[in-house]
Amino acid sequence: MEIHNQKKDKAMQNYSIYQNSALLLLRVVTAAIFYVAAYIKFPFWSNAPEGISSFMLFTTRLLSIAEPLGATAVLLGFLTRWASAGLTIILTGAIIVTKYVYGIGFVTPTSPGWDFPLAVLAGCLILIAFGAGRFSIDGREKTGRVNS
Repeated sequence: MEIHNQKKDKAMQNYSIYQNSALLLLRVVTAAIFYVAAYIKFPFWSNAPEGISSFMLFTTRLLSIAEPLGATAVLLGFLTRWASAGLTIILTGAIIVTKYVYGIGFVTPTSPGWDFPLAVLAGCLILIAFGAGRFSIDGREKTGRVNS
């Protein structure tokens, strides 16, 4: 009976390592996507393209600050659920603007659709549901150490 319980505990431990590794990978990829998105918006601070409304300019500048802050929190696993919720709001806005303001479909051959933001949104929802995992600041706070 004791051997069976040890095997069961060992199997659970391996699953936990894989799960935590997957959450870490998801956090790294999500953060990288938002860092790139923010980097693309930085030129709007110095040169506003002609024809852009003041609201869109303000929104773009705001996102150039909010996206890397959220990405850093997600990357470090600090307040991950809250940071992911904020990024979810940004992605929902991106999907709404893409679909309803610009009239772009889910996937289009000539321009980016809203399929990619939807996939990133799904990743953020996973982070909201499952948290950052063990390899994070949030994970350290719960256990007091990384490898508990």
